[in-house]
Order: sequence, then C-alpha cells, then structure tokens
Amino acid sequence: MTNKACILSISGPVLQKEEAALFSEQKPWGVILMGRSCQSRDQVIRCVQDIWDAVGREILIFIDQEGGRVARLTAPEWPLFPSGKAYGALYARDPELGLEATWLGHRLMAYELSSMGIHADCAPVCDLPQPGAHDIIGDRAFGTDPDTIGAIATAALKGLEDGGVAGVIKHIPGHGRAMADSHMELPRVTAGEDELSSDFAAFHHVRHAPMAMTAHISYDHFDEGRAATVSPVMINEVIRGRIGFDGLLMTDDLGMQALGGTLTERADASIAAGCDMLLHCSGFLKDSKAILAEMTEVAEAAPELSGRALERAEAAEQASQRAMDFDIEAGWERFKSLIPTAGAMQA
Repeated sequence: MTNKACILSISGPVLQKEEAALFSEQKPWGVILMGRSCQSRDQVIRCVQDIWDAVGREILIFIDQEGGRVARLTAPEWPLFPSGKAYGALYARDPELGLEATWLGHRLMAYELSSMGIHADCAPVCDLPQPGAHDIIGDRAFGTDPDTIGAIATAALKGLEDGGVAGVIKHIPGHGRAMADSHMELPRVTAGEDELSSDFAAFHHVRHAPMAMTAHISYDHFDEGRAATVSPVMINEVIRGRIGFDGLLMTDDLGMQALGGTLTERADASIAAGCDMLLHCSGFLKDSKAILAEMTEVAEAAPELSGRALERAEAAEQASQRAMDFDIEAGWERFKSLIPTAGAMQA
C-alpha cells in the first residue's frame, strides 16, 4: 500500500494501541513528535520503533527543533541550542564565523535527532521579520534582510543534512509581516508586491531545500482573504513560480485556527491548492481520544501519494540519508567557543 499524504502525531510518550491501529491501516508518510511525546532518549527511541513497526517501514519522523524557544527536546535530558537571532548576531560581526557556528549548531542538533531515529526537522525559519509585527517569529529569525537569512539558512540546512536530517524551511512564502498569531486566527498581510519581494527573496535563496512548510496567512495583494496554504495563486504563482521552490510542500498544522471549516475541508482545500502533504499536530489538544479522532479525520481525507508529490517525498527521504562522519566532542568544543552561551545550554 502506498503511504498517505499526511504527517500525523501521537498523543503522548507511548504509542497507544488505537494509534498503532490507525497507522497500520492508513500508512501515514510521516509522524511528528510533539513535546508531549519526548520525555527521555530511551523513551523516544522506543516510541519511534513502535511507530515504524505499526506502519510497516521506517517512515520519516519529524520534530520542531529550531533552538531557542521552539524546541521539543529540552534540558536536562537534551542539550539546548540557541535561537536563530544568536546565529544572526555572530554573522553580523563576522559572516564566516556566523556560518560556521550555524553549520556546527545544526550538525550537532542533527546528531541528537538522528541518534533517536528522527530524520526530519521543521527548521530552519526563513521568515523576514518586520518592526511592529506579531512576535510569533521574533528571535526565531536569523536576520532582518533576505540575503542574511538566506545565507544562514543555507548553512543550517547543510548542517542538518550532513547529520542525516532533512530540513523543512518555514513558513513559505513568509510569516514575518503577520500582525496576528495564525494558531489563533488568520493573519491578513496587506503589503504590496514590491514590499513582499524581500520576503520572497529570503526563501528564493533556499529554494532547493527538500521540504517547505506553508504559512497560514492571507497575502491580500495576491489572493485576498485566503491563506497561502489553501490558495492556488500563492502556491502555483508565488511559491512554485516566483520563489522557485520545487521540493515537497507541506501544510502548517491543519489544526490551527487560521483555517476555517472542518479538518476534512481544510485537507481537501490544501491538496486542491497544490500542497503535497498534510500536517496535523493536535498541538492544543490534551485528550488522547480527541487527538485520535482528529488524526483519523485527516488521514482519511489524505490522498495516497502519487505522481510529482510522491517523487518529492522520495527525494526528501533521500535527503535524510546523507550523514557524514563527524567528531561530536570536538564539534561541541568549537561550537561553544563561537557561541559562549552554548556551554551553559548543554545539559
């Protein structure tokens, strides 16, 4: 059976029998681990193996591990990594050292992830922040101009890939102008084409990334009142056309309130607009039965992977299999010399 075009989550640190049955039946292409599913290294390793056993193959396991305030793996069990802003600050002082630190940080992060069977990271953030916008991006950004963001994000993707982890650039085509949190409502960006060209330029630098995550934002100049995730205009003309991204395009979490309608309607609209993959995290739910119900709805709405979407998915899997030899101890020593706070953050 071909995998379904969806990435689902699980409700806690242990794969429940009902979740295993769902995965066995629906065959999601990937699973994302939220913070609720990450308690210890041994526990994560067991959980990943249980997921693989349920699906019947070693599917990609995803996580949101940017560093800074967006990290599902936390101390004292795991080392913490700096925010994107920290890399940008070093880059501003010395571009060469900034890029070295970025590569090192993400190579070390990839070691942590891949050692537990996690081979896909929803990072790096390539959004261009704007003064006065909502702080949902804030210090997650690498800089304030597209060239800086593009250079640092390229180094981040390389560090992940060299450690056997495929990166997911986000939130394409740009979340930095949003005046609201898309977890709660649909942000409306009213900037014109000239202004938005700089947002798009940041993503153009990393258009060869294996995967990208959409922004649940309406860019009213292009398609008024409709989030990019469900907009054929934004996906075909801007993301695929103007930016030139041709990798696997996944939605941001379908459970976020920026999208209206039922989960099935959101899923159908996303696929119809041109997304390759549906992402569902159940980030706000606590009840395991409610999470299972939502996952089931998304899985049943997801089409089987085929055609160009399947080719992109296979390419993303290949990008997660290119780990290079690396001296972890020496890497940490150098990393801490470049970003001194890294020493305090390492558990």
